[in-house]
Amino acid sequence: MRFLPLFLMTCCGMYAQHDMSKMDMSNMNMPGMDMSGADATMQASGTAYNPAASPMPMVSVPAGRWRLMFHGVAFVTDIQQKGPRGGDKFASMNWFMGRAIHPFAGGDFSVRVMLSLEPATVTDRRYPELFQTGETAYGKPLIDAQHPHDLFMELALEYSHPVSEHGSAWIYVAPVGDPALGPVAFPHRVSAMELPQATLAHHLQDSTHISNEVVTAGFTTGTIGIEASGFHGAEPNENRWNIDHGAIDSYSARVTFTPTARWSAQVSAGHLTQPEALEPGDQTRITASATYVRPYSGGEWASSLIWGRVHKIADKANLNGYGFESVARFQTLNYVTGRVELVDKDELFGPGNPLEGRTFRIKAFTAGYTRDFKLFPRITTGLGSNVTLYSLPFSVHEQYGAHPVAVLVFLRFRLRGA
Repeated sequence: MRFLPLFLMTCCGMYAQHDMSKMDMSNMNMPGMDMSGADATMQASGTAYNPAASPMPMVSVPAGRWRLMFHGVAFVTDIQQKGPRGGDKFASMNWFMGRAIHPFAGGDFSVRVMLSLEPATVTDRRYPELFQTGETAYGKPLIDAQHPHDLFMELALEYSHPVSEHGSAWIYVAPVGDPALGPVAFPHRVSAMELPQATLAHHLQDSTHISNEVVTAGFTTGTIGIEASGFHGAEPNENRWNIDHGAIDSYSARVTFTPTARWSAQVSAGHLTQPEALEPGDQTRITASATYVRPYSGGEWASSLIWGRVHKIADKANLNGYGFESVARFQTLNYVTGRVELVDKDELFGPGNPLEGRTFRIKAFTAGYTRDFKLFPRITTGLGSNVTLYSLPFSVHEQYGAHPVAVLVFLRFRLRGA
């Protein structure tokens, strides 16, 4: 742990020397390349990765035989929600990632650190998000609210080694990290880069992106990647400043397909032991997703289609979350973004409410726009906003109103090179 502050200070002191966002990324992560070591720039969340054609505002600098990389983003947001259960808040969603890679024994060894200040910048252990559920705050379940991320989002060691001309094998060990389950987590997904709020299906698709005691082993051969993980199944507790721990009691596996630099698709499944603090019982999760990126002059278009299903073993209940999200950057400085979700929710109403325990399918439609401004050196600053409209069953109109609306306005700061 003493190495981590030194590593981060070293990165911060050197980051202006090289800008990965100015490089031609279209030839990276082509089929048969190593997705885990030599081409680590495209890893986004654990061992999951965006398509190679994705924009990557990542700074990379040499330090002897080490290669140091880092990137990060901060959204300063004002959230306004209408309806009987709507809320308002000023908060910041943010994260910073640093990575150091060194050749070792014919492969690549890397140290990975991802940090977030959300425990301080999201007060009261939540920010308002209509129809969101999952985890707890002050011993009570979060409803119509999203929890902040932990200070330590990832602390990991990884080693990758080529095993053939077009194949490689790797092992990933993380006291805090992301197992082989689900798509790239929403904060790092290229199609969600201008959407600071969590997906409503987060706990059906990618909520394991901050897990403890993660051990993953995998290999790639040509266009196919196969990996398996063991990890601690419980979601992070309410103390967002510490590092949780527990037995490796859950497992998952994922198959990834990358036919070209523009495509990445995955199918994964896992068994989670006691993931929810206040809801006893194990869960089985299945996910599938595909992401497409199309670069063009002055920008790119990135889209993802995602499905996740959670089977609650004790209740024999299935919850599904379907999502489509897209962002198009044009004339370099402009972004148009959108997200559509259909999500099953069974935790919207607590004890004493006649709707307690019932499952409702919620539809959410989000559209937004961001404009970049060159205000600060080495930081891309964007001013943006998005609006979310909801479609909900008539039986919950009395609780939420017939037409709840959420508006989010933000300033976005993203690191870039010189």
